[in-house]
Amino acid sequence: MQRFLQGHATHPDWRVALALAAAQIEAQRRAGGADAEPTLGWLYLTDRYEDHLEPLLADARERWPAVEWIGATGVGIAASGVEYFDEPGLTLLLAAVPRDRFRVFSGTAPLRGFAAATAQVHADPGTPELAELIQDLSGRTSTGYLFGGLASSRGRASHIARDVLHGGLSGVAFDDRVELVSRVTQGCQPVGPLREVTEADGNVITRLDGEPALLCLLRDLQVDGLDAQAVLPKLRQTLVGLSDPNDLLSDGFASIARRGAFGSETRVRHLIGLDTARRGIAIGDVAEPGMRLAFCSRNVQAARRDLMRICAEIREETEPDTLALATAEALKSGASADVPPPASGIAGAIYVSCAGRGGPHFGAPSAELQIVRQALGDVPLAGFFAAGEIARHHVYGYTGVLTVFRTGSP
Repeated sequence: MQRFLQGHATHPDWRVALALAAAQIEAQRRAGGADAEPTLGWLYLTDRYEDHLEPLLADARERWPAVEWIGATGVGIAASGVEYFDEPGLTLLLAAVPRDRFRVFSGTAPLRGFAAATAQVHADPGTPELAELIQDLSGRTSTGYLFGGLASSRGRASHIARDVLHGGLSGVAFDDRVELVSRVTQGCQPVGPLREVTEADGNVITRLDGEPALLCLLRDLQVDGLDAQAVLPKLRQTLVGLSDPNDLLSDGFASIARRGAFGSETRVRHLIGLDTARRGIAIGDVAEPGMRLAFCSRNVQAARRDLMRICAEIREETEPDTLALATAEALKSGASADVPPPASGIAGAIYVSCAGRGGPHFGAPSAELQIVRQALGDVPLAGFFAAGEIARHHVYGYTGVLTVFRTGSP
């Protein structure tokens, strides 16, 4: 697979932004001598362009008539080493994928008659029974692996699959000849031990490890009693890391929690209330007995370490040499090394991060994307900041999902 083409720009006028991004793409085509016409395109744009999405997509189709488009709106968007938040902006990624190796799908164009191995998914966060739809789609791929995210917007969220869509989900499926590597990075850190849900009623957990769940919460937060002045500040900062027993990885959730970090099997959910009558806690998900739970909080250093970890793993898998380890060590030590050359095994990348992450969480504008660029090199990358991140058959929160396409695909 050839190296992808990318372009990104910000401008009050969407026409100018698209023209600037198109000029970057055409310059890369001339410089790289690409001989294959792009067939698949990703278009992500900030919600400042929401009202102009239809003509913007029509313009992109006219510029690249052979390309099938997917994408979504976001409160922020991502490109190689840079993010755009609270400003009008767009990012494009074009790839020459053989047409028999992918299939764009949506509610009006169902995924039928195609041997899907993996799929990238975009969805409207207001879609009813979205979790069930994602699980069903996962079951229709041979690997069960999905990646992507929920469109985000201060107004009406939109996603793209040939056309502009509202509601439901859409995306692109790939067969097993399209090689990719995907990792989930967490942004939260456990503040208490791993516990088992032993009694629950919908989203209310009444017992953990056989004890009242509320007492476990107060103990893990090191708070005595229900004094509002002592409890409320800590509760506002507390989240819940939840996992299903059959999702535990080979090294086990318990060992991950003891190391002070979550793995990809953990879904972070909000703690939304207390049930003092039943001495329980209410969370932003349905809980069932047997699930594993650890109380957690957002942590900048943990998020940085985990993002560097997955970048090193991806680089090692796509280019197995010592460069990945050396880059990770340099980043951990705070060294301001030059950006390494892009991994030769990566054709392009998609990064979907939580709308609550990005520069504001990592300490500086574009800091999150700069970590990725320092680790992987200046690889073509596009993505957006989502209202929920999709990996495997789950919707996550406060995470990033980084997926790279390998040049090894014939």
